[in-house]
Amino acid sequence: MNQKILESKKNTVAEITKAFEDAGSFTVVSYQGLTVAELQELRKSLDKAGSTFTVYKNTMVRRALAEANQPAIDDVLNGPNAFVFSKELGAGPKALIKFARRHENLVVKAGIAEGKVLDAAGVKTISNLPDKNGMISMFLSCLNAPIQKFAATVKALADKGAPAEGANA
Repeated sequence: MNQKILESKKNTVAEITKAFEDAGSFTVVSYQGLTVAELQELRKSLDKAGSTFTVYKNTMVRRALAEANQPAIDDVLNGPNAFVFSKELGAGPKALIKFARRHENLVVKAGIAEGKVLDAAGVKTISNLPDKNGMISMFLSCLNAPIQKFAATVKALADKGAPAEGANA
């Protein structure tokens, strides 16, 4: 094999490995049958979600998975595939599932999140999780709820006690 080609393949594997390290989730999709306009629409929606949509050779992805110490997903790495790397855990899967509802030619095959292999149903489950801001909002409301209940109780006691004091005077 030509040294230049070999070096190019090594660089591609290194690029994919780096993408695995930076990604919160990784999804494999089949895009066969989508038009160029539909692919552009998908890429734009994924860009807005902070995810990247790329096409690599399946063998390069297999090698990068091994180098990045990720679980093997050889059973889905066949045929034309595209790969979505998402920085936030649910952002990429959420955009993919939303797009797949309107375009039946986009098929979610599998994914990897936090070192675990996910089937298509698992990717859909991850897509239903709230994003980072939603999680922060939920956490803050949990912290705020006891304080609000305490304040309401104190106010109710103060309101109840105020007319009684006025009646005695």
